[in-house]
Amino acid sequence: MSRIWPDLAGKIEGKAHVLPIRVYFEDTDFSRIVYYANYLKFCERGRSDFLRLMDVHHTELAAQNLAFAVRRVEADYLRPAKIDDILEVRTELAELRGARFVLSQSVMRGDEVLFQARVTAALLSLEGRPQRLPKDMIARFTPLLA
Repeated sequence: MSRIWPDLAGKIEGKAHVLPIRVYFEDTDFSRIVYYANYLKFCERGRSDFLRLMDVHHTELAAQNLAFAVRRVEADYLRPAKIDDILEVRTELAELRGARFVLSQSVMRGDEVLFQARVTAALLSLEGRPQRLPKDMIARFTPLLA
């Protein structure tokens, strides 16, 4: 696959995936501060692009009647982001076992942590039954365990 914009999906730095995000007007509430639910959207983009760079593609999973679903999110809102801020979503693999993985995610403005989340995702059949992570996926993820 040709990549016109090589860093559109962010990049892997050491054991972390880093995705830059600009805060647009649509991301904010009436006060021009990022609406709380949008941090979860930013983290979803980070998780999706982390998987993409790890050669795990949602369309390929769907062709095998598989999909990832978020099972649990623990979130801490520490500081507000504002319109026009340049942020980074940092995603690190924290746990890997059976049908699930756990990611530690943070939204940063420079060195300042604005938001942190611990997200558990599970691999499911399209009928909703847990499925073990494939061995090749585990092999790609294991070197990134924090």
